[in-house]
Amino acid sequence: MRRLLNITGHLVIAAILTALTQLGGVAWLASRFYARPYLAFALLYGACLALALVVAPLLGRVSLPCFGGDLRMQSPLYCVMMRNYVTPELRDVAEDAAADITAQFPGTVTLALDGGFPFFTGFPLLPHLSHDDGEKLDFAFFYQDASGRYLPGRTRSPLGYFAFETLDDRQCPAVWPTLRWDMRPLQHLWPDRPLEPERTAALIRRLAGDARVARVFVEPALVRRLGTASPRIGFQGCRAARHDDHIHIQL
Repeated sequence: MRRLLNITGHLVIAAILTALTQLGGVAWLASRFYARPYLAFALLYGACLALALVVAPLLGRVSLPCFGGDLRMQSPLYCVMMRNYVTPELRDVAEDAAADITAQFPGTVTLALDGGFPFFTGFPLLPHLSHDDGEKLDFAFFYQDASGRYLPGRTRSPLGYFAFETLDDRQCPAVWPTLRWDMRPLQHLWPDRPLEPERTAALIRRLAGDARVARVFVEPALVRRLGTASPRIGFQGCRAARHDDHIHIQL
């Protein structure tokens, strides 16, 4: 019985790691055959990271940069979890948009959030309902301090998500199941960093004006507030996650 529970526990851990990182579950199960399993896991997972960087481009996915430049991931954790992979076309869209925003506002850093995993179209990137083909990417908003000074490379929440701009959510009735979480207890934990409207509006307009982009999802109340209405900007629906904490685009 104890052995069965032990095996079940490792399978659960592997399932969680697979859901979060795609390849982490394989590394975890393989590491169980080594005398020093935790060290083996770290080494095997590192090998998975290197493998993804080399092999994913051969299969149509490329990684977004983790550090430096006009465009980078909001946190290195996205890279460690291999959630920074997109198609080459979407990478070009992101890089072009970031370069344009920096040209308009020198010193601006555009931060990307979840993209996709390196392998297999149709593999879900939880908790998203899409992001399973490398053709979807989220961007963080830009923020400023209380005096109105832009804060380069800073977000309100640690991962760029769940710091909502509209606390009084009247957009949708209560439905179930839904990913439209309010996470109200968390909102008071985030630092007081107001949305930087000029850069955020400029990025939304730039993405919506790119012919390669099919759809942009931003919460309607925020679109009205920023004055960024466009035929390509839509509402994601009441069962999907809120989009008044980030910008979602898809080819």
